[in-house]
Amino acid sequence: MKMTMLEYSKMILEKVSFDASLFENELRKSKRSLIENEIDELRNWCSDNFGERYQATIHKHLGNRANK
Repeated sequence: MKMTMLEYSKMILEKVSFDASLFENELRKSKRSLIENEIDELRNWCSDNFGERYQATIHKHLGNRANK
């Protein structure tokens, strides 16, 4: 089964989450390869999984968390 770009982005972000610089770089690259609704989903996923450590970086590159 093929992996979507969103799934791939999540996998990479998990692998580089130990390093702030790598995380920011991969987050920036992910945004370029996703469509708007995928970016919203990635933003929410990042906030849930890495919000305590990288909230400023997530906000900088993906904007505010979408209202639910």
